[in-house]
This record gives sequence, C-alpha cells and structure tokens, in this order.
Amino acid sequence: MSYYQQQHATSSGSRTARRNFEFGRTYVVRPKGKHQATIIWLHGLGDNGSSVSQLLESLPLPNIKWICPTAPTRPVALLGGFSCTAWFDVEEISEAGADDWEGLDASASHIANLLSTEPTDVKLGIGGFSMGAATAIYSATCFALGKYGNGSPYTVNLRAVVGLSGWLPGARSLRNKIEESNEAVRRAASLPILLCHGNCDDVVPYNYGEKSSRYLSSSGFRHVAFKSYDGLGHFTIPREMSEVCSWVSARLGLDGSRS
Repeated sequence: MSYYQQQHATSSGSRTARRNFEFGRTYVVRPKGKHQATIIWLHGLGDNGSSVSQLLESLPLPNIKWICPTAPTRPVALLGGFSCTAWFDVEEISEAGADDWEGLDASASHIANLLSTEPTDVKLGIGGFSMGAATAIYSATCFALGKYGNGSPYTVNLRAVVGLSGWLPGARSLRNKIEESNEAVRRAASLPILLCHGNCDDVVPYNYGEKSSRYLSSSGFRHVAFKSYDGLGHFTIPREMSEVCSWVSARLGLDGSRS
C-alpha cells in the first residue's frame, strides 16, 4: 500500500499527501533467540533493504528482529533530479537547506506502520545510516512531539534510536516545538539516542552530526550519546557496529547485556 493510499484509508479528515510514495521491498532478519526487540534499520541514499539485512544478520544480537524496508525511488534534487531510492528529497545537506517535510512524514509513517504490528511485549527501535539516520532521528522527534510534522498523531512507543553518519532535520526549530508541551518534554527525556560519526566524513560533514547531538540535548533529549571515530569517512566499520551492539543491548535490556 502506498503512503497516499494509507493516508486516505486511515486519516480521513486530515491533510492528504500530494505525492504518491511507493515504498520498495521490505527484508526481515528473524531473531535467532527469544524475540525481545524489533528494530527497523534504514539504508542510505541509493541503497536498499537487502544489502542492509545482510550486514545486520551477522551481528551478535540474537534477540532482535530486524526490519529493513526499501525507500521509494524518486528524483533527488541533490543529484540533479536523478532518481534513486531516498527516504525524502534533499537539495543540500546543510542547516540552511529546506526540509522535505512531506517526504519525511511519509517515510516516518511507513516505518511506524511496520512497527505497529509487532507484539506488545517487544521493545521497539529505529536506526539508520546517512539519510536513513536522518529519518530515524526525525522519527525520534515525532515520538517526542506525539505527532508528525503534518499534525497526524504518532503512536509508536520508541525505546531506542541509532543514527550513523546522519543529521537532524529541522534542528533549529525543535527546541521551541518540544517546550510547548510538558508531555513532549517527558517523552524526549525518556528516549535514548546514539549518534556516531566519522571525523573524515566528506558526504555528511562531521560537524553536522556533532551539532545534531547538541540540538537534541538542548531540546530535552537527556540520553544522547555521541561517538566520534578518527579517520572514518562516510561508511561503517566493525568497531562502530560493535559499539552499536553493546549500546542497543544495554539500553533495551536484552539477554546477555550487562545493564
């Protein structure tokens, strides 16, 4: 089902999407042990859920079910209008760049719908790389605010968010939005977030990741961890993924974790 169809089917009376977002295939990595958590992992620009699922399958996290969706194929302004898989449109990766709120909401809604069918005793999280990380972090802000950018309610109870080599969309306006609601302040304070970034990233500059961490912390997200990696470009390395595994296990209280 497309995002356009979902909005018509489930959000009567609300503003419907102007664009029709057709998401690609979703890949699932089943837990090898007791199912304690489900995490959606979002690929980067031009990638797909299949390649991500192969990486996640090798991680020593037997109690996690990984869901790896594929973004819609759409023209991307950053690439001169070339079409590829993208969670939202982006003209430039910068604080001053215009945010594609409609695209962000469509992807965040698709992700939330995938999580909404999980068992109630399973802890839920979202992670991603690059543009996927930006979408995961945006979902964290939707969770705190209790709504998407278009005002529709956000109902998924997130327990952890991970962003690798990403950035925070709408960073400058976030604090004011959260401070308008005591409930948003409470929800932001409850959600642990891990951000990782290489200091040699030539695609999403390191300082964007660092600033995103500061914006989140100043907006009331009290449990933001920021890890930097010397010499790391716009990719992941085993040491980074090992630290992600340790952090996720501890924050979600998975079997075998130390806290």
